[in-house]
Amino acid sequence: MLNRIRAFFDGGETDDHSEADDLHAAAAALLVEAARTDDTITQSERARILEVTRRHFDLSEEEAQDLLSAAVFDTEDVSPHHRYVSVIMERCPPDRRLWIIEMLWEVAYADGELHDLEASLLRRIGGLLHISDVERGEARKRVLQRLGLPEDTGLPI
Repeated sequence: MLNRIRAFFDGGETDDHSEADDLHAAAAALLVEAARTDDTITQSERARILEVTRRHFDLSEEEAQDLLSAAVFDTEDVSPHHRYVSVIMERCPPDRRLWIIEMLWEVAYADGELHDLEASLLRRIGGLLHISDVERGEARKRVLQRLGLPEDTGLPI
């Protein structure tokens, strides 16, 4: 799997390369971007990325670690989220794109708070994925409920 992930980030192909691998790599890169909005990826954010990628993509611990490592490396110097959004737009039907927003909310709330830069990134990515503010808000509420956080967590006072 690691070779397939690296092939995606390098822009190449492998014999067993699949659209699902591209989708997983693009999603992981966006999750890393969300975690990195404050210039650092905390341990709780890393743990959340590993947990949501294992759960959503049915990955082993090792596969999730490989995916996270490749995403961290690929996104280190730039913020190329448009490239990853394009992959999701191409390979994921419109009615199935909300999953990435829920994963992003989980990473944004990994530390129990929502920061302005995280909220801004979620708005931008939601817009690029053609997900309405209402759908994004409903996804946020589902994540808060799943994480056991109050609905007003991260909202301006």
